[in-house]
Amino acid sequence: MNTVKLTRNAAHALAQVLFIGFFVFPIIWIFMMSLKNFRDIISYPPKFLFSPTLQNYRETIQGAEGTLRAGELPEYVRFLLNSLIISGGAVCLAVLLGIPAAYALARGGLPWRKHIAFTFLSFRFAPELMVILPMYLIYTQIGLYDTYVGMILSHQLICLPLVIWIMMSFFQDVPIEIEEAARIDGASILLTLRAVILPISGPGIASAMIIAFIFSWNNLIFGLVLAGPNTRPVTMGILQAMTFDQIKWGLMAAAAMVSAVPGMIAATYLQRHITRGLTMGAVR
Repeated sequence: MNTVKLTRNAAHALAQVLFIGFFVFPIIWIFMMSLKNFRDIISYPPKFLFSPTLQNYRETIQGAEGTLRAGELPEYVRFLLNSLIISGGAVCLAVLLGIPAAYALARGGLPWRKHIAFTFLSFRFAPELMVILPMYLIYTQIGLYDTYVGMILSHQLICLPLVIWIMMSFFQDVPIEIEEAARIDGASILLTLRAVILPISGPGIASAMIIAFIFSWNNLIFGLVLAGPNTRPVTMGILQAMTFDQIKWGLMAAAAMVSAVPGMIAATYLQRHITRGLTMGAVR
């Protein structure tokens, strides 16, 4: 019996190691590539022992030597700032619009509210290629192409459904007796939402914002089609390492590692809230 138990535990531990390694190894490989020079990157067989260099990170953050004008930001830094503006603005707008919508769906007693909620969720699941061409044509006609406002509005297809579904789950978990007590005291619906419900739902708001920010930050297709030279996000910045005659693998790997830092920091510090938000959103 002990032998069977030990064998089962060993198999379980091995399965966990293989499972974790399957997801972690690509990140480790990209990190190693970002520390290699070009000769080590293209060597065959691949080198696991090499002299690390930070040149790829220096060129990514500071730009190539001699290519910057006085007072000009390196391209990749501008891409980072663009992504911060676009993703941050998209999340703020999604929270501003999504919280009242989620509260109305959770507590408003609206007819067909489940169908309405699923319609919002379908916006997130629908392939972005279905809407990107009409959006491009509309944006070019009304002047939203290559603007922060246009990019923030397009990212509502990513952020708003997530915020609505996650917050709707948290609002449904709040005891309705608390709201009824506030109503008896004379509080309006908006005052109840602002002074009673939102403070209780703080963890839900945090998880919704972080999850929406990560998905918005990692989006490529909207930046590829709707962004121009002034608003290219960081996902487009990574593609700048691809030139007509070669692919600068070291720069691409370094840019990918730098672009992953904001999402990794957010996920690390708010892991508990993110897990709760994802679980509740999936179950509901």
